[in-house]
Amino acid sequence: MEEIKNIPLTDEEIKDWPHPGVVKLGPPFTDPRGIIQPLVDRTMKSAIMITSKAGSLRANHYHKTDWHYCYVVSGKIEYFHRPTGSEIEPELIVVEPGEMVFTPPFVDHGMKFPEDTVFLTLSRNYRDQRLYEEDVVRIDMLSKEGYTSWLPDDGET
Repeated sequence: MEEIKNIPLTDEEIKDWPHPGVVKLGPPFTDPRGIIQPLVDRTMKSAIMITSKAGSLRANHYHKTDWHYCYVVSGKIEYFHRPTGSEIEPELIVVEPGEMVFTPPFVDHGMKFPEDTVFLTLSRNYRDQRLYEEDVVRIDMLSKEGYTSWLPDDGET
């Protein structure tokens, strides 16, 4: 059985990325049956749905090769980002239901959830835990005050 690995980025792949931050969605297709809203039209290896409780914190890391889109189904994400290695104050983007944010590699990002939230994460790389951990670098960009987080070695729940 062939081992699955995270694949290095190519210049061809990078040139088509949207600008980091909120992604302008294309027009939906509407007919009497309902609506089809295109989200991401590119090759990816993972689509996951995440639920986050009000007052929780996620991410607080950057990726070496992975990119991801996060589409909010319900709730709200307070999404913070800045270039990796920068000491500037992270930019805050509030992502509402029906909105999507894009994060390329080497962008520090963290998410706070002021209310219960459900969102989709559509990613370039497989989200197998081992591969994910090989690609992610954890940072301490966001204060944990008033929020709960979980890291594999911190014992918090």
